[in-house]
Amino acid sequence: MREIVELATKFLICGTLEADVPYERVAHIRQKNRRLGLGIMAMHEWLLQRGSGYEVTDDLHDWLGIYKTVSRKTADEFADSLSISRPVKVRAIAPTGTIGILAGPTTTGIEPIYATAFKRRYLKNKRWHYQYVVDAAADSIIEQTGCDPESIDTALSMSHDPERRIKFQADVQDYVDHSISSTCNLPAWGSETNNEDRVEEFSGIVAKYAPRLRGMTFYADGSRGGQPLTAVPYGMAVSELGNEYEESLENIDPCRDGVCGI
Repeated sequence: MREIVELATKFLICGTLEADVPYERVAHIRQKNRRLGLGIMAMHEWLLQRGSGYEVTDDLHDWLGIYKTVSRKTADEFADSLSISRPVKVRAIAPTGTIGILAGPTTTGIEPIYATAFKRRYLKNKRWHYQYVVDAAADSIIEQTGCDPESIDTALSMSHDPERRIKFQADVQDYVDHSISSTCNLPAWGSETNNEDRVEEFSGIVAKYAPRLRGMTFYADGSRGGQPLTAVPYGMAVSELGNEYEESLENIDPCRDGVCGI
């Protein structure tokens, strides 16, 4: 871990020297205000492989401590050796969506698995289609451990207890000097656990952790018409793998182009 953090930090330092900039003022600001963004991904998969729920365990605290101290020390020492300004910030956790896909079946950033199985909608030849998908990281864990798919913490299963998500981000943020990109899923507005009667309670939870956060996004299920992912039972998705369907007209968002026919 130490060696990986050292190498990655040095690589990012070199990137600040070699990366092209659109005009000279950007180069001047970069020299004065040098910033890195050493991140982490696959955090939830790492926890699942160790039989842990979605929480910052003692082991994860230890690893995050190495990530924090080694990256800062390496950044300062390597910058000094090159006679350049020390980075003002070193660590950031981005969504890493595309990178997560390229890396294989894993989770992205600090995000939990969205759902063990879901329906994915997409445009094909200007028409909406969909397929049933089993989350690759979840499928790998289920195959390795034989665990019950329903026992795996997911973004949707934890949406009814948002404090778990908020606390996790706050605990990780203690080790990250830039921001963390993460979206906390909530149940649909008007549901039992997300309605006007719960607003004050929810506001209190956010306020409790706000001093430790650099920002957080919340998304209530169904807020966006025609959202691309919808959770489905694991067994259903397994039975439908490989099949492609065209979305029926009544399920297509009439406002998808910004015009609702009014």
